[in-house]
Amino acid sequence: TRSLTITSVDPSMFEKAQGEKVTLPCTFELSEEDEGPLDIEWVLIPADNQKKEDIIILYAMDRIYNHYYAALTGRMAFAHLDPRNGDASLVIQNLKAADTGTYQCKVKKAPGVQSRKIQLTVLVKPARTKCSIEGPQEIGKDVTLKCASQEGSPLLSYDWRRVSGSHELPATSMLNKDTGELLLKNASQEYSGRYNCVASNRVGTDECSVQLNVTPPVNTAAIIVGAIIGTLLGLSVLTFIVFCCCKKHREKKYEKEVHHDIREDVPPPKSRSSTARSYIGSNRSSLGSMSPSNMEGYTKTPYSQVPSEDFERAPGQNPTFAPSKVAAPNLSRMGAVPVMIPAQSKDGSIV
Repeated sequence: TRSLTITSVDPSMFEKAQGEKVTLPCTFELSEEDEGPLDIEWVLIPADNQKKEDIIILYAMDRIYNHYYAALTGRMAFAHLDPRNGDASLVIQNLKAADTGTYQCKVKKAPGVQSRKIQLTVLVKPARTKCSIEGPQEIGKDVTLKCASQEGSPLLSYDWRRVSGSHELPATSMLNKDTGELLLKNASQEYSGRYNCVASNRVGTDECSVQLNVTPPVNTAAIIVGAIIGTLLGLSVLTFIVFCCCKKHREKKYEKEVHHDIREDVPPPKSRSSTARSYIGSNRSSLGSMSPSNMEGYTKTPYSQVPSEDFERAPGQNPTFAPSKVAAPNLSRMGAVPVMIPAQSKDGSIV
């Protein structure tokens, strides 16, 4: 008696790149004796046999249930809307590396039961591949071209090729496909040119390139001598500038001190008008302190004979005043202080 049979003959292993779409095949044929309800179930078998299987999608009682596995929600569906036609294939879109695993399709219609396992591997394409040069790019030196991808599932393989000149790698080159290093021993100017690196795995490739310029060795002795000479010249210029600044500062300071220097032993000149006013004021104060009775023995100096500007002489030319012939009255009895009032002599001078 013939029963339910899985008819899929496609490979049981799939390798896909991240972001792609995959269809896991599962077709079947029913027998006339299979009279029970049709159940189709896709499960994810864990790597650890101790763990329970996760139901991904289910068809039962003429309905589809796809909310069991949150990691694939919205990214999976049956290949046909009505799996009763004999096609229970599962479609997964926008694959991720976490989708890698073993999937099993189970078809039940009593009394028939059949299942099929499919291994899915989601790989990441090489991406963000960078090329670089290590070592001096000089004639006779060893130069290493490096290539590395920041993303990509193993096993990654690297290959270098020359895209300029002879399009052939130098005879002394040594390539490591696993690390992506290309060693160029005893480089010459003929090695100069653009080199291209291709990183690849089973699902994709990525490229990068680098420009190699091999030049004659640099004269380090001349560079050192030039650096020393330049340093000395710079120090000389700096010293000259500092010297000029200091000299200018000293000159300004000296000019400032000379300009503001005042001799303390020479008194400032007196005003002629102020001298006359002070002299008249002193006479008035002296006369005011005496009573009319005390003025009899003194000669009153007329205002016309107030000392003129000739009265101001240098300290060494002051005239010697002769004592007055007028006898001073006895003021001690009146409690007054005697005051000397200048008088005019016969020759007109003040005494």
